[in-house]
Amino acid sequence: MRAYYQPQVNSVTEDIIGMEALIRWEHPELGMISPGFFIPLAEDTGLIMSIGEWMLRTALTDTKRWHDRFGLPLRISVNLSALQLKQPNLKEVVERALQDTGLEAKYVELEVTESINVKNIPNLIDTLQSLRDMGCSIAIDDFGTGQSSLDYIRRFPADRIKIDQVFVRNIGVDPDDEAIVRATINMSQQLNRGVIAEGVEYEEHLRFLRENGCEELQGYLFCRPLPAASFENLLAEREKLVGPPRTFETLSDD
Repeated sequence: MRAYYQPQVNSVTEDIIGMEALIRWEHPELGMISPGFFIPLAEDTGLIMSIGEWMLRTALTDTKRWHDRFGLPLRISVNLSALQLKQPNLKEVVERALQDTGLEAKYVELEVTESINVKNIPNLIDTLQSLRDMGCSIAIDDFGTGQSSLDYIRRFPADRIKIDQVFVRNIGVDPDDEAIVRATINMSQQLNRGVIAEGVEYEEHLRFLRENGCEELQGYLFCRPLPAASFENLLAEREKLVGPPRTFETLSDD
């Protein structure tokens, strides 16, 4: 298993403000195996619990190293599976990871897919709120592909909504999907939620999202997911171009 990272950028400046941690399985004989294949197997066998904790710790460790080396207040987004959300000790698992790595909770965003059924996970809302109380932020991933009601979204303890790439990739192709993206951005802003669009691949996507007020972007237009060493090289190249930040504390408060 390896951790890969895909940059998340500010839609106006296009500067890197964070990254999503993505797990990859590089088999010695079969090569790179799709998460769509091995994640369901890991969930069926219960291995997703240990894999999820390894991924969380690895992502936090790498992020802390980049904070220290580059002085950038990068946010790290890590996905939580349904089984992890059922863990009675999930809060303690996250707390230990933060303590052991030294990364502050305010730089950690935990992603929960919209398709997760709140009725199937006991105390889900309370669990997520406890993570927010620790200082972590919560994002609703794959937004628009589930069947959540507006009331559910209003009550859900989330700080950010991620517009699913299914809709973003149809910008310039399908007016209905464009309307969904526009409505999601407006709704997020009205509910005081941040909003980020996934699957940004073309300049046309960028223009549309920027014109409609989407704050953050992620996709192949900017960068594919990279292994940790390559992502660190990307940050090093960025530093050569723009120089070091004013101070870490000043940027953190912006």
